[in-house]
Amino acid sequence: MNKRDHRDNTRTPRRGGPSRSGGGGGGGASFWLYGTHAVIAALANPERRFRRLVATAEAAKGLVDLRLAVPVETVERVEIDRLLLPGSVHQGLAALVEPLAALGIEDVGRMGAAQEACVVVVLDQVTDPHNVGAILRSAAAFGALAVVVPDRHAPEETGALAKAASGALERMPLVRVTNVVRALDELKQAGFWAAGLAADAPKTLAEAKLTGRIVLALGAEGEGLRRLTREHCDHLVRLPMTGEMESLNVSNAAAVALYELAREG
Repeated sequence: MNKRDHRDNTRTPRRGGPSRSGGGGGGGASFWLYGTHAVIAALANPERRFRRLVATAEAAKGLVDLRLAVPVETVERVEIDRLLLPGSVHQGLAALVEPLAALGIEDVGRMGAAQEACVVVVLDQVTDPHNVGAILRSAAAFGALAVVVPDRHAPEETGALAKAASGALERMPLVRVTNVVRALDELKQAGFWAAGLAADAPKTLAEAKLTGRIVLALGAEGEGLRRLTREHCDHLVRLPMTGEMESLNVSNAAAVALYELAREG
């Protein structure tokens, strides 16, 4: 094939410029990250700006070997509970941070132009932060270039999303676009082939034998890809399933598809 949750009310300015580090909220309210993986990954990301870092005495012991750019406030667990939404599993560690710098779809195109083969994940109105976080984690694990979501009908950069991503929010660019169809067209102009995952597709992903620069588009659970999004894909592909189940959770489908593309690559 040819190549072709709980937020602080302080507003932060947008910081421009492409970066391979993750995120991409591009301004907005600072928010709380929580949990060991999410916070330690953020501490290792030089692009992440911190306002506060709070930890229980026990959790603070795990930070002693790190070079911290922000002082640790040692507090009781109940104090962290009060800072976060009810039910947040924080493991004694939380950080108030600013969103990462925003990337544009043109930045993704430029990053892709430097590689012969790569994958960009485009999510068409996937709204659950846990699903988006899990997809970020899989995208990082299988070497994707970026995850693209619409400005509307997609979750904000939050502690819940970061917790589900298990540190991948700091490593995988999360790019917000005004229009998913237009973003697909821009990536195609930059040399990508667009493949939409659909249960009724004529070929499996393996049978399509996609190579080069690939956009993997996934839709919301139940509804799948919207009609216009399907029409702007070069290929519609499916995962081989037995028929015992109609579909997979979108984050599971993304993980299987990303593995297949990585295996073929």
